Amino acid sequence: MAPVIGPIGLDYIAASVQQADINVEVLDLGLTDEPAKTIKEHLYARSPELVGISFRNSDDCFWPSADWFVPGLKDTIQTIRGMTDAPIVIGGVGFSIFARPIFKYTDVDFGIHGDGETAVIKLIRQLRSRRKFKNVPGLIWKENNTIHSNPPSWPDSISLSTDRNLIDNPSYFKRGGQCGLETKRGCNRSCIYCADPLAKGGRLRLRNPSEVADEVRSLLQQGIDVLHLCDSEFNVPRSHAYAVCEEFNRRSLGNKIRWYAYLSPTPFDADLAKAMAQAGCVGIDFTGDSGCESMLRTYCQRHSRNDLAAAVKLCRSNNIAVMIDLLLGGPDETPQTLRETIDFIKEIDPDCAGAALGIRIYPGTAMEKIVTEELRKGKKSGIHRKYGGPINLLKPTFYISDALGSQPAELVKDLINKDQRFFEPASESEQKAPEKSESASYNYNENLLLTQAIQNGARGAYWDILRKLRKN
Repeated sequence: MAPVIGPIGLDYIAASVQQADINVEVLDLGLTDEPAKTIKEHLYARSPELVGISFRNSDDCFWPSADWFVPGLKDTIQTIRGMTDAPIVIGGVGFSIFARPIFKYTDVDFGIHGDGETAVIKLIRQLRSRRKFKNVPGLIWKENNTIHSNPPSWPDSISLSTDRNLIDNPSYFKRGGQCGLETKRGCNRSCIYCADPLAKGGRLRLRNPSEVADEVRSLLQQGIDVLHLCDSEFNVPRSHAYAVCEEFNRRSLGNKIRWYAYLSPTPFDADLAKAMAQAGCVGIDFTGDSGCESMLRTYCQRHSRNDLAAAVKLCRSNNIAVMIDLLLGGPDETPQTLRETIDFIKEIDPDCAGAALGIRIYPGTAMEKIVTEELRKGKKSGIHRKYGGPINLLKPTFYISDALGSQPAELVKDLINKDQRFFEPASESEQKAPEKSESASYNYNENLLLTQAIQNGARGAYWDILRKLRKN
């Protein structure tokens, strides 16, 4: 079985529904090898009033694998419809990025764009009463053959259940799944490629640090002591990240847990690095994107090369493992900018670096506008896809700068020159024989080496497990 990640959104939403005195049952398909059979067995003797589906990823976001999950979602909906007449509602990050297209493609009854905790409760109450669906935040529905949609559900404040007892988190942890939690939602940055603002909103909505610490304690009581913070960038804003660490330290949690987080290279200073290490942080995955100043500006990043180098040094001095995620092949990328990036990463010496090649193009992002303008001007586009016909961004659609030539993955590999600190991009030929490239790749989807390591007891961020494997 491939590595699994505990569905924290489902855990949060089920708890909120339960707290509203509404009966809720959770069927977690992530822990079954036969989803269709499990669905049928569960619904056989039940008559639910609403069936909710949490959909986290529309695809694996990797070129050239381009593994698309939406058809499987449609099949799941058809299986459910064969067992019950209850309406079906979809939510989750994967749905929210493509809310209307997935709603149309799957022909589902309802969809919720954005936070689901309050929206699902309001939907149930409207189904029980006057069916005024305009009062349900983020709801998408069809009426008189017309699709209607309310503004996304991004409430100003965010407070979540800390019990974490409606999902079998211990089983996920036993199987090696990353047990995560959120300290906030939303992202106020404007990176040209990122879909987080589409799914979670462009405003930062912060949880109370005390509430976050309560949740950590709940997971600890279940025997889970390795955690992943699922924030877009944990240190944005810095004040909130520091406050969370202070609360962890006030409760002496730092010597009981190990945790990982995504961070931006800025703002990140000695005080924050020290507080994170004391609070139990053992690994940071930085959104580096590039080591070339011109490409950082293209991606609309706020950090510089020097900021990235300084972040690596701070991690080293605080005994925090450091990963840098690169995004290669964006607009205006050339062999020269690629070389500059890879040489720079070798120089600053992180524990590992992910050399992801190709940008997944999401609707509503600046990247979509850039590609649309290129096509309008008749410029040869860098679009890569595995489907025919008109461009459809619901399906995995990627951009790789044409300046990198016909074999961009081979170019990146040549520049890396077998440096073991890098997770390389897979070429088309390697995707046909993935067992030959798994040790170099960090595509977690169906990664047999990663699965075997987890079965042997490895725990932590998947990039950290993989880089340790390469050291052995």
